[in-house]
Amino acid sequence: MKEKDFWYKRAVVYALDVETFQDSDNDGIGDFQGLTSRLDYLATLGITCIWLLPFYPTPNRDNGYDVMDYYNIDPRLGDLGDFAIFIKEANERGMRVIVDLVVNHTSDQHPWFQEARRNPDSKYRNYYTWVKEEPKEQLGKPAFADKQDGIWNWDEEAQLYYLHRFYEHQPDLNIANPDVREEIHRIMRFWLMLGVAGFRVDAAHILVQSDSEKDKNEFYDLLEDMREFINMHSQDAVLLAEASGPPHVVGSFFKGQERMHMMFNFLLNQHIFLALARKEGAPIAKGLRMLPGKAYSSQWLNFLRHHDELNIEDLELSEQEDIFNAFAPDEDMRIFGRGIRRRLPPILGNNRARLELSYSLLFTMPGTPMIQYGSEIGMGDDLSLPGRSSVRTAMQWANTVNGGFSDTEGELIRPVISKGKYSYKKLNVTDQLCDPGSFLNWMERLIRVRRQFPELGSGEVTIVDTGNRKVFAHRCYQKFTLYVVHNLSSKEQAVQIPELQEAGPDLTEVFSNRKYDAPQSGEVTIGPYGYRWFRVRTSVAGSS
Repeated sequence: MKEKDFWYKRAVVYALDVETFQDSDNDGIGDFQGLTSRLDYLATLGITCIWLLPFYPTPNRDNGYDVMDYYNIDPRLGDLGDFAIFIKEANERGMRVIVDLVVNHTSDQHPWFQEARRNPDSKYRNYYTWVKEEPKEQLGKPAFADKQDGIWNWDEEAQLYYLHRFYEHQPDLNIANPDVREEIHRIMRFWLMLGVAGFRVDAAHILVQSDSEKDKNEFYDLLEDMREFINMHSQDAVLLAEASGPPHVVGSFFKGQERMHMMFNFLLNQHIFLALARKEGAPIAKGLRMLPGKAYSSQWLNFLRHHDELNIEDLELSEQEDIFNAFAPDEDMRIFGRGIRRRLPPILGNNRARLELSYSLLFTMPGTPMIQYGSEIGMGDDLSLPGRSSVRTAMQWANTVNGGFSDTEGELIRPVISKGKYSYKKLNVTDQLCDPGSFLNWMERLIRVRRQFPELGSGEVTIVDTGNRKVFAHRCYQKFTLYVVHNLSSKEQAVQIPELQEAGPDLTEVFSNRKYDAPQSGEVTIGPYGYRWFRVRTSVAGSS
């Protein structure tokens, strides 16, 4: 890609599930026509890229990640015509669309698996991994350790065990099979021709793992194959990997410009929450320093929360305990032994100052920011729902029946929050649009300011030593320099940043939590949970 085509480095990504966003036909399930009707809202908010969770035909036992047909739309959500109109309307508003590529496994109801079970001579038998006897030693761990005992399941019809890293109703595809790889090409080509701008590669860190006793090499060549394919069939489509692990593992997904364009930044995400829990800036600095090197064209996707759990398994046990104690003290707030099933506002006690601080951190970290649907209005969660469904409730549009999500008199695909401080009666888009001081209007301003400073997405980043463990400061440099200072504590702090004094009249404060006096002699005062962004219009010491 040429420099002008690195659109993903300047993007603001919005993650949503079609079935919980907007219902157009009053059956209680969101659909593509409903989503299309809300595109003006997203465009006004400043969103430039939409990430869609799976929308394929599915038995829906795992939020759509159990796919039955890769070449179609779940009929509950519409049809391919509705999808094509949605893509066209999104593009006309300057928004690209990324879709989930779920090729680690299929549903056990997929025709491929059904044929594989029935017919040992079918080519589909080798689309999956089978063994006559369950291995005594498991070469991998189940993705949901508290839900699944192992990764092999007996199939009565085939009289064999099949491999599944996720639920037993999700048999893993045999990535070593060239026919499976060709099938992946066909899937990618199909959706690229319908206008998508790329793919989020689901469970990428598991996708590349081998479970063969004979061949323990990892399938990173699959990623290189996918990158070559997408480069041949699109001028600017991207591959976004969902992959967690230590730095040397996640770094393997970049490998210069040969594999993924983008990576979910799980490492930084976990350290941001450690910083919020301890009310100290040092964990953020540690998280940034841990990130592996990458090519200029590669990019991190930064986030606070999304539709899955807040996964903190890559932290040390003492660090995990600090986060659990601060943000998930009750057992029903935790999931899979590694995460938290809450949205950000409940995690932070609905503290507006801490919410603003958190999103200011997100939008100034090196990389591309992503927000979850409803986060712009401070939506809460429903812990009475099972598992991850707690953070996947219906979008709250208005103080009307079903929160404006649907006019049905029947049940919703997911209930809308109707009680407590996060009820749609107290928290919805319509009310916040009318309130100049609302969180929605603050988020729109944050996004607008972020998009004015390309150095945040593409610039070189340096951590600034403030000498104060409660304050984290860093600078981003490209053509200009942006200094950002965050106070993680509940008390006012003052720090010295001599470079700001040297900037003199070239220094402009562009965003902050309240009005401050200009820095004097390089001293920056910052209020409780405060943030201050400064732009310097010339190169300053240490920036080049």
